[in-house]
Amino acid sequence: MNESTEQDNESATPAHFIQKIIEEDKKQGKHEGRVHTRFPPEPNGFLHIGHAKSICLNFGLAREFGGKCNLRFDDTNPIKEEQKYIDAIKQDVRWLGFEWDQPECYTSDYFEQLYNWAVQLIEQGDAYVDDQTADEIRETRGTLKEPGQDSPYRNREAEENLDLFARMRQGEFGSGEKVLRAKIDMASGNLNMRDPVLYRILKATHPRTGDTWSIYPMYDWAHGQSDSVEGITHSICTLEFEDHRPLYDWCLDKLGVFHPQQYEFARLQLSYTLLSKRVLIQLVNDGIVNGWDDPRMPTITGLKRRGYTPESIREFCERIGVAKANSTVDIALLEHCLREELNKTARRVMAVLNPLKLVITNFPEGKVDEFEVENNPEDETAGHRKVPFSREVYIEADDFKEDAPKKFFRLSPGKEVRLKSAYIVRCDEVIKNDAGDIVELHCTYDPETRGGANPKDGRKIKGTLQWVSAKHAIDGEVRLYDHLFTHETPWDSKIVPEPKDGINPESLTVLKNVKLEPSLASAKLGERFQFLRMGYFSVDPDSRPDALVFNRTVTLKDTWGKMVKKGKVG
Repeated sequence: MNESTEQDNESATPAHFIQKIIEEDKKQGKHEGRVHTRFPPEPNGFLHIGHAKSICLNFGLAREFGGKCNLRFDDTNPIKEEQKYIDAIKQDVRWLGFEWDQPECYTSDYFEQLYNWAVQLIEQGDAYVDDQTADEIRETRGTLKEPGQDSPYRNREAEENLDLFARMRQGEFGSGEKVLRAKIDMASGNLNMRDPVLYRILKATHPRTGDTWSIYPMYDWAHGQSDSVEGITHSICTLEFEDHRPLYDWCLDKLGVFHPQQYEFARLQLSYTLLSKRVLIQLVNDGIVNGWDDPRMPTITGLKRRGYTPESIREFCERIGVAKANSTVDIALLEHCLREELNKTARRVMAVLNPLKLVITNFPEGKVDEFEVENNPEDETAGHRKVPFSREVYIEADDFKEDAPKKFFRLSPGKEVRLKSAYIVRCDEVIKNDAGDIVELHCTYDPETRGGANPKDGRKIKGTLQWVSAKHAIDGEVRLYDHLFTHETPWDSKIVPEPKDGINPESLTVLKNVKLEPSLASAKLGERFQFLRMGYFSVDPDSRPDALVFNRTVTLKDTWGKMVKKGKVG
């Protein structure tokens, strides 16, 4: 399956390379036909859309081949890990529609076993304790063109290494004072094989093990051995771990334990988006966004708050596929998948974001009419609702122009438009304040066009507007979200030296004076609607019964793509 931004490719996607590998493994009876994958997040931040791709891949493969998928927390760095991240990760995985084999796993569950295996390496002469500082190890590592230099402690006797390693565990030494390194090859062409660090000293309280440990395993040591303990058959990583695979294999081979196979796939890179955890943390800490769940963030919790559905994210991950080479996916594809989903499921309602009052002078004062309006033309089972109509209604200010161009089919002096499912009205008079601003329109309606029917005399009405009865309108707040970054490749430091340099100043616009149809009074947290002609919107957690807040989830059309083509952004 090739990564693609084509939005009109509705054909079934072919099997990707990992699916083919698993099919062949099962055919050959490898691992007794078992398929066991895992998703191993670090609990030091919130998951983002790139993690969603990995979640869908690992859990999806297990589901497809009747296997299992573990949720394993790679909790090897107590300095950065918090319980709130663990809780959020579990919520996100479940929200996406997946469940792991209970209970969830933690690398810390295997700390004792990992320690014992490290002792085995020392006894075999395959690991040693190094007294060099981190800077000294880095300086003697060498380069791609020059070999590294052996540590002066590389040839310590096993007995001394065992004694020092045990004392490291007991907390006799300070943080960073000593490390345990694998003894491989300081001249290797793969820098990861130049005596990598397996353990470091960290005097920090672990969220699960407390102060039991003073040493913690590095990822490259913990990863493969945790896979082995859990009986993982297919260890699937992103492409940056391809150069780490020889070390993964070396550790397992030296220990002589069950050996899973590691496979690498291209990580997700999304246009107008940064997925670096370091940058996301910076955005939160610097107050550029309002937390991890800010709807402009690419985090799963941010996407959820914005109004994305798990179905649309899973569909997106299916369409972009699993490739062996890195490429950039256009964010327009993600938005397209969301529109497809919401078009089928979101109830249509009327809302006026920038209200302009329209007074229907020939409509009886005090009279209230009522119209039955369909909830979703794409779903016959969605039913209808009743919408009140009165002498005064609100329309979008942008739907009126005093000096309208030729092809402006909305309202202007002397012209007619259809008020959705109500009546046809004609603008007779424009009311302005002392500053010359338009504050009100006086119109007349055609009573014979009830329900939005065509005029009996054959007049052609081209424009249809949404509206809200002023007498029945609910006041609300709407937050219009757009891409957080203005440039297509914000990770390119040549174009955007610092993330803050690429922030879109119009990524959030707050509208306070929004008028909503009364049916929205019962809107629930997270419920999604299509505001007719305005886009798709979701109820934000900041809402209260007397003060509704809606987030714009996505526009009705890809207006951003059109702006890029016109050279206005990007």
